[in-house]
Amino acid sequence: MALRNDPIIGIDLGTTNSSAAVVMGDGQVKIIPWKGMDTAIPSVFAIDDKGNELIGHDAKRQWQLNPRNTIYGAKRLVGRTFMSDVVSSMSRVVQYPIKPGEQNDVQVEAAGKSFTLQQVSSKLLARLREVASDFLGCPIRRAVVTVPAYFNDRQRQSVKDAGRLIGLEVVRIINEPTAAALAYGIGKGLRESVVVYDLGGGTFDVSIIEIRDRVFEVKATGGDVFLGGIDFDNAMIHHVLDRFRAEKGVDLSGDPVAMQRIKDLSERTKIDLSGRDSVPFSVPFVAMTADFQPLNIDLTFTRGLLEELTRGLVDRTMEIVTRVLRESGVPLGQIAEVMLVGGQTRMPLVQRRLTEYFGMVPSKGVHPDEAVAVGAALYAHSLEDDSNLRLQLLDVIPMAIGLEAANGMFHAVFPRNAAIPNARQLLATTSFDGQTELAMRIYQGDQPAAESNDLLGEFTFSGIRAAPAGQAQVEVTFDVNVEGILTMRARDPETGAHMETTVRVTQS
Repeated sequence: MALRNDPIIGIDLGTTNSSAAVVMGDGQVKIIPWKGMDTAIPSVFAIDDKGNELIGHDAKRQWQLNPRNTIYGAKRLVGRTFMSDVVSSMSRVVQYPIKPGEQNDVQVEAAGKSFTLQQVSSKLLARLREVASDFLGCPIRRAVVTVPAYFNDRQRQSVKDAGRLIGLEVVRIINEPTAAALAYGIGKGLRESVVVYDLGGGTFDVSIIEIRDRVFEVKATGGDVFLGGIDFDNAMIHHVLDRFRAEKGVDLSGDPVAMQRIKDLSERTKIDLSGRDSVPFSVPFVAMTADFQPLNIDLTFTRGLLEELTRGLVDRTMEIVTRVLRESGVPLGQIAEVMLVGGQTRMPLVQRRLTEYFGMVPSKGVHPDEAVAVGAALYAHSLEDDSNLRLQLLDVIPMAIGLEAANGMFHAVFPRNAAIPNARQLLATTSFDGQTELAMRIYQGDQPAAESNDLLGEFTFSGIRAAPAGQAQVEVTFDVNVEGILTMRARDPETGAHMETTVRVTQS
């Protein structure tokens, strides 16, 4: 059966790999292949020594020889401010330069050129659109794009902005665990509660989702956008560097080419250890002695050593699982399935811990690398005018949204796990005579002090009636849409007049 002329594709924009999928005319979901082979495109962007921009496989192939001009893991930096702890941690483990942008956002550098994170994301989206257009034989103008459930408002806005840069309409943003649940549950007539444990290359999410046939209701969600397969790799890298420094007296951390060789081998070794008990780890000619004798890395990694190095990371995921399950209100005994999403869930330690915790072997009902793209495509298809899927997603916000009170504390307007879409109103008043503007600093997070959370922006409402202090009122409406994105508006409750709203998203 033929595909419609203007399909909406589903895109899994991942930290390490990205993919796209589409529902074909016969109702079957197809993961879109790259050149008839791979279904995943590395989330890597580079500029080579001739000034050519490289994306995906082309960028990854030259990574070892050109590490300072190869951008990877950029999804972790999306929507961040330069002074954040996440950016500081990231700058210590990547070889490319990270620097502040004009609004204290984050920019990355390759071959002396600066790029915003939206620009990097847009280049990956453009490649995915190009591959999909070639495969389907028609232009692609619209997409449903997935994000980690724990992405905040600014990070979600950044994904929308990335689409706009290339003229791709991101018709809907949905959460990765929710997309995976769609891939698992559609068409089965299920009535059960499931856990989606999503441990990908750069982020971790867990969601408790109640499935009622075509209704998918998220009961609670949580995660860590700085916890993923990259951190498992880094644990191995640090072990190798420490061993080499102790044995050879040489610190390799300042050598970008050596670091990239160690990183590549660490990732391959980690993957191999999911199926083997031990793997040799050898990097020949990684450095030279003072008298120009070559030095090699030559050791053996066992599965036990890998588990010892990364046990704390798995513990962190299980702590989040425990909290989210408690917040969901779903008893442990009512969980019907535990779904694994993301490549890092192939690690035996992860599967063993989940089996022990839930008393059941995790489900193999979805492909860990493809489920998110499949779910995004299914949801995209349900938005078509002629679709009979009639899917209903009932999601939640991952972190509280609120404002800074006069004492600097955080006043939550929407608590964590509040259902979306959602709208709430606050009645504010002026604090001095003749006041005609009202400013609110809006944050997202779960810390009691406002500035310990992520600043979403400073909203200024103009056009307040000049009156003595306390007499003019402002009715402020906070509106979070189905994508978890916040908008605000204000009006004079006495006159009904709407006030002009200005948003400033810089951070000091």
